Amino acid sequence: MTELAAPTIELPSPGAALERRFEAIHRGPMAGLPMLNPVLQVRAIGFQPWNAHWLGVLVTPWFMNLMLMPRLAEHFPPCAERESRHLVFPAGVFEFIGAHDAELGSWLACSLFSPMFEFGDQAGAEATALAALQGLLEGPQPGEPAKPAPAAVSKRNFLFGR
Repeated sequence: MTELAAPTIELPSPGAALERRFEAIHRGPMAGLPMLNPVLQVRAIGFQPWNAHWLGVLVTPWFMNLMLMPRLAEHFPPCAERESRHLVFPAGVFEFIGAHDAELGSWLACSLFSPMFEFGDQAGAEATALAALQGLLEGPQPGEPAKPAPAAVSKRNFLFGR
């Protein structure tokens, strides 16, 4: 008798769920805190498949994080809350921290900005989020020799091209 493998189920993009949940946090536990940039809104930016996961950026009035969330749940790396994982991208090696929420489940996050007072408007924050995501995923251009990835990249230096 042959056992059939369970079908691989692709989870939907988490963008809308992230926006709903973090907007509720913004209106609830975060409401009125001085660390909020009042010109910013909660937005999930650029979520796309990356390996067996969803990768994108979450912009909130208090942080901007790269977010890695399950796409094929059986392939998501187990990671306890606040436990770190180093992930290799074309731009280098980045440290992600485990997180969990009762509504969203588990994810890995890499902080890009916190707090968010460097941003004067939503458009600038979203453009920075897209640039960070694009920079993370870019490898050597055709014809360029491959450069070895650094052991670790400062997030600020990465974002500002240093």
